[in-house]
Amino acid sequence: MMFENQPFIFQLDGAPAHTANSTQEWLRTNIPDFISKVEWPPSSPDLNPLDSSVRSILESSACSKSHNSIESLKQSLTRDWEKIPQEMLRTAVWAVPGRLKAVIKKKGGYIE
Repeated sequence: MMFENQPFIFQLDGAPAHTANSTQEWLRTNIPDFISKVEWPPSSPDLNPLDSSVRSILESSACSKSHNSIESLKQSLTRDWEKIPQEMLRTAVWAVPGRLKAVIKKKGGYIE
C-alpha cells in the first residue's frame, strides 16, 4: 500500500535488536527477498533512503525546538513524519537502485 504495490527493500540498521538472531530469523521467514545483516553493507548511509534524504528533514525539525522528554521528541518526530509528502518518500525509495549502482562503481566507497 505504501509504495503502490511496487517492490521495496526493508532495511534495518546495525542496532542490536535488528541484528539479533531471532529478529534475523523472523525477517528471513516473513519478509520476501530479505537481505540479511551479513549481506547488507555495514554503516551504509548512502544506501538508506531515510539517511540520504528524509532524516535531514526530521533532524532539522527536531533540533529547531527543545524537548523536555523523550516522549516530547517522539511526538514531534511523529507529527513531522506525517507531514512529509508520500511522493517525497516514494522518490527517496525509488532512488535506491541508482545509489546501489553508484556505490558498486565506487567499490563500496561513499558516493556523497
